[in-house]
Amino acid sequence: MKKITAALLLTLTAAAGQASASSPDAWKDFNKTLVDSCVAASSLKNAKPAGADAAFDDSVGYNALLIKGQYKQAFMKNKTGTELCLYDRKNKKALITEWDNVTTLPKK
Repeated sequence: MKKITAALLLTLTAAAGQASASSPDAWKDFNKTLVDSCVAASSLKNAKPAGADAAFDDSVGYNALLIKGQYKQAFMKNKTGTELCLYDRKNKKALITEWDNVTTLPKK
């Protein structure tokens, strides 16, 4: 009887874990929402993701995504710019900051 109960409990636990897992289509939809939100929040023209996002765990609740594009201001003469987008999964909101110095080493 103990073996049957243990097997049943194990089976139910495995099924519950699978039921809460996201489908590939759900991940695809989330990724589209993330990219669309970050591009819309960007102040750059021709804004596009500069790679894949970095997902922080649920205790933080954010995904980070670099965005590249050109500055809109005439005096910038279409200079390429980089922005960091933090996407708040709970509130479904994209936050943007300039990140042009991401590859520049700090001055000593």
